[in-house]
Amino acid sequence: MKNSIDNLRDEKVGLCVSGGLDSKTVARKLKEEGIDLLCFSADLDQPDVADISEVTRQMAPCGVETVIVDLKDEMAAACLDVIKAQATYDGGYWNTTGLARAITVFGLLPKLQERGCTVLAHGATGRGNDQIRFERYTNVLAPDMNVYAPWRDPALLKEFPGRTEMAAYLLDAGIETASASKKRYSTDANLAGLSHEAEDLESIETPCTIVETTMGVWPHDAPDEIEKVSVRFNRGIGVALNGTEMSALEIMRQANRIGGRNGIGIRNALENRVIGTKSRGVYEAPGMELLGFCLEQVYQAVLDRRATSLFNHLSKLVADQIYDGRYFDPATKASQAAIDKLAESASGEVSVGLYKGNIYFTSLTDCPSMLYNPEDSSMEASSGLNPVSSQGYVEVQSVEAISLARAGQIGVSTD
Repeated sequence: MKNSIDNLRDEKVGLCVSGGLDSKTVARKLKEEGIDLLCFSADLDQPDVADISEVTRQMAPCGVETVIVDLKDEMAAACLDVIKAQATYDGGYWNTTGLARAITVFGLLPKLQERGCTVLAHGATGRGNDQIRFERYTNVLAPDMNVYAPWRDPALLKEFPGRTEMAAYLLDAGIETASASKKRYSTDANLAGLSHEAEDLESIETPCTIVETTMGVWPHDAPDEIEKVSVRFNRGIGVALNGTEMSALEIMRQANRIGGRNGIGIRNALENRVIGTKSRGVYEAPGMELLGFCLEQVYQAVLDRRATSLFNHLSKLVADQIYDGRYFDPATKASQAAIDKLAESASGEVSVGLYKGNIYFTSLTDCPSMLYNPEDSSMEASSGLNPVSSQGYVEVQSVEAISLARAGQIGVSTD
């Protein structure tokens, strides 16, 4: 279907909205054009929204009905799965927005279909990743559903080349817009974390500290004392925090609070976008970072060298798939299945200390599958591996080394 309002005349459109300037502009314009429109918004436990129902109030002046879909539990479960996979993207940041898009489309599509929508519309820019994510997830989950991208529609781009024109359009219609004292960047938020980008952050000469953190504090503003935390894992999934068993949603919320107040999980990244450009972002993910670091300590104890190599490969693959809008693809699911197998032994309790953006390992206990035996690697006399027994292994290794050297295949420059 051609990406134009004219092609929506005989369709029922489900527009994904957040209640912001872009959402209001598109909703008002489509209603003005006589399009049969219904708006949808996902409740992902956004930390920057005190009450998700506020989106309904914000969109109402545009003359539209907005359906709120509760996806908090689904988002929390996805967070723990990504932590289990240790799936971080460029710069070591947790790709919170990419994951949220998968859960959003997965959760909203059935609601759109129930209400008779034949088109999913989204407000993603034509220069970013989200356009690909929204459309690909719609394609793979509902192949008969059409997609409309307002910010790739030449007519809308001509009418609304920037935020100034959008605000003026809404003002003329008597619709409230954000105050002039807006932030110097845009933010996307969900339970997993926040991504800050655009405007002033597009310059790499702008310090990341212009961001006013939402989920916590900058490390230099964190308390001047170490906070002790313990996390218990079962097969790679966090199940208890500080001795209290919790649901996925509860453990994520609590980890966010604890990590946030200690300045954990803030990253600046200059990442590689799907479409080949680079993008600068500042990311907050205190809970993901706290739980992810703790689980990493368990993996180090239970995975052998080859299992670790395989895990690292699978982890990167899953991270790339999430970034590329391929969370439900066979390659992702096969990788996650393999990670599930490797994580079968990843059970234990990790204790750490948090201090001004740092996480210090304290102890690992109750880890029945641990491979580490201190006596085998000790530099002191012990009943572990007999050092003398290594003689034969070293001699066998030397055969190949000497052969390579004598054959002239080891080239070491002396210049």
